Amino acid sequence: MPRLSVIIPVRRARGQLRECLESVLSQSFADIEVIGVDDGAPDGSGLLLDEFAARDGRMQVIHLPAGEGVGAAGRRNAGAERALGDYLLFLEGNFVLLPGALRAVADRLDDTGDPELLLFGHHKRPFRGRPRPTRSLELLGELPAGPLTLAGQPGLLDIAPVSWNRAVRRTLHESEKLSFGPGQHGERIYALQTLAAAASVAVLAEACVEHRQQRHLPDLADESEPTDGTAPHELVEAYAGLMMFLRDRPALHQLRAPLFERAGQELLAGYPSVRRRRRYARAVAAFHRAHRPEGHRFPPGARGLRPRLLGAGRYAALGLLDGVLALRRGVRSVPSAVRARAKRTLSARYYWWQRRRPLDRELAVYAAYWNRGVSCNPEAIFHKARELAPSVRGVWVVSKKQVPTLPSGIDHVVPGTRRYWRLLARATYFFNNVNFPDHLVKRPGQIHVMTHHGTPLKIMGLDQQEYPAAAQGLNFDRLLQRVDRWDWSVSANPHSTEVWSRAYPSAARSLESGYPRNDVLATATAGRIAEIRAGLGVRPGQRAVLYAPTHRDYEASFTSRIDLERLTEALGPETVIMVRAHYFYEGAGLPDRPTLIDVCDHPRIEELCLAADALVTDYSSVMFDYAALDRPIVVHAPDWETYRTVRGVCFDLLSGKPGDTPGAVSHSTAELARIFLDGSWDSPENAALRAAFRSRFCPYDDGNAAERVVRKVLLGERTGPGPSSGSGSAVAGRA
Repeated sequence: MPRLSVIIPVRRARGQLRECLESVLSQSFADIEVIGVDDGAPDGSGLLLDEFAARDGRMQVIHLPAGEGVGAAGRRNAGAERALGDYLLFLEGNFVLLPGALRAVADRLDDTGDPELLLFGHHKRPFRGRPRPTRSLELLGELPAGPLTLAGQPGLLDIAPVSWNRAVRRTLHESEKLSFGPGQHGERIYALQTLAAAASVAVLAEACVEHRQQRHLPDLADESEPTDGTAPHELVEAYAGLMMFLRDRPALHQLRAPLFERAGQELLAGYPSVRRRRRYARAVAAFHRAHRPEGHRFPPGARGLRPRLLGAGRYAALGLLDGVLALRRGVRSVPSAVRARAKRTLSARYYWWQRRRPLDRELAVYAAYWNRGVSCNPEAIFHKARELAPSVRGVWVVSKKQVPTLPSGIDHVVPGTRRYWRLLARATYFFNNVNFPDHLVKRPGQIHVMTHHGTPLKIMGLDQQEYPAAAQGLNFDRLLQRVDRWDWSVSANPHSTEVWSRAYPSAARSLESGYPRNDVLATATAGRIAEIRAGLGVRPGQRAVLYAPTHRDYEASFTSRIDLERLTEALGPETVIMVRAHYFYEGAGLPDRPTLIDVCDHPRIEELCLAADALVTDYSSVMFDYAALDRPIVVHAPDWETYRTVRGVCFDLLSGKPGDTPGAVSHSTAELARIFLDGSWDSPENAALRAAFRSRFCPYDDGNAAERVVRKVLLGERTGPGPSSGSGSAVAGRA
């Protein structure tokens, strides 16, 4: 008997079915049987199932009679009845198994002693969207591996109740007489039944399935399942069936309370979509009378009012309550502009009042990339300040949507809150890699440090006045007002010092310390680099190339100047390409290739540099940071003339002169592939160019830049520029 039975119920999935079947039959774990169940739909899905069965003996097909309307439940039940494997897995015909999924499932089953149920994770791919991790996957990662039970771990109820994210032991399925009920909710109840009946549950916090959402086409809906608004009423019947299932099994009586509570939540959530609310409320009340466990209590106060009214069948009172709440929301929304104006006025007055209070000499404000989180030069300074100036408290300004991404232990404030205004008014030190908002009023005694976030190749600041496409309506007068708040301008090298002083003329003093964010490039150990590479999916011995192109002001979305499919094919499986689009773009939209890794959302560009054996870029400032590692750089510049004409540049990157050009240069995908194939990417000639480039742009990258900033700004020590030998102390060798 096979270890796993994969059951694929199919209805009008012809366009996606081939990829689904290939994703299953190509799995590295081969001890499986695949059961395709065709409902006789006229789109030819059954013929495709037969095609695969003819060439792979592990697959069999069940052809159900056309026109009998067995529905999804009938298709799944038919497959389960035919299955012989130790475990049953269900997969929709338009979903796919991710590579290595069945091996991961089989290994976890072995490791946890053949539990009766295994729950695994999935990704969700919206129609016309990109795959994303799910809440269920996150929750699985927070649970112990098992064995668990629902009684001991009620949080298992928060895992998506679907059939295709679990492996059900066939003996459990048969002994408990489990089956899929009719209607839209049969799958949900089956999933909850497996969870309740399983005496042992294990979890696998790994995505095994890609849930591909389809475009909603009513004419392709399953005729056996209602789409006319009766589904909410069927939900009552479905949960009544679940409670009967528990009632008939004394060993499961302890689960009646948590499952009734879940049923109550679902039934209340379904109420707004009901057409016949009186009938629905009466059905829910009957459900409560028949199945509410002894000792059940509704939530106290206002939170329990709606559940209590629906449970009593008081639909009129519930409707009145909902009407009052809707009116209240309406009243609140009507004067939103007035309230917003009042809030701004109150905030301005509160900020004015706070600015009359003394400065806190041991308070520093940090921000980066327009409040996007903890990163870049301000982060490195923040951590070094904790070490060298622990009396200076650091608080980060972070946008509300970025708060969940913060590392633990980071004191932070959200813009617009009362504490935010108090912080701006009372803090002494301000560190940012972009300008703080215009509403910040600099007080006498406050110290602003502009750390910047890149060495300039493109023209910046006032120099953009001659390049309208680059300026894009920038108000240069307001820019100068922001610059006038600076006390220190952190510089990575003498070139930057010269450019910053021209682009941002002000009284700010230049602090030639090197970039603090690059300290890690000089201090990371070989073990840390190996850990980063492994976390990114780079195998030992693979060559890792980081492709990090820049943003173009004249393009609204990311466009790769490299044919990535051709390049990966040319370089072969021993070279992996990590693609990092500029943070102004929403991802890269990569083709599906095993040697392409999307690192657009990786929080640390420094870690990507450490992981890479070589950098391919066009005009991104990452080249100046990466040069500190003394690893090969290839400039891919097919549109150099357009870029330098429209955006403007500080020097000729492609001149070929030492100090200007960091290494090999390509203008096409074929030329780029040749550079890596013939070894010129790391030739002695290009190594000499790289050495001159490092000498010009990395003179202070010795791992102590953050310390120099902290000692100068927070401790008031007299320090000169960083070491100017040009050697740096970049991490040992290649990744």
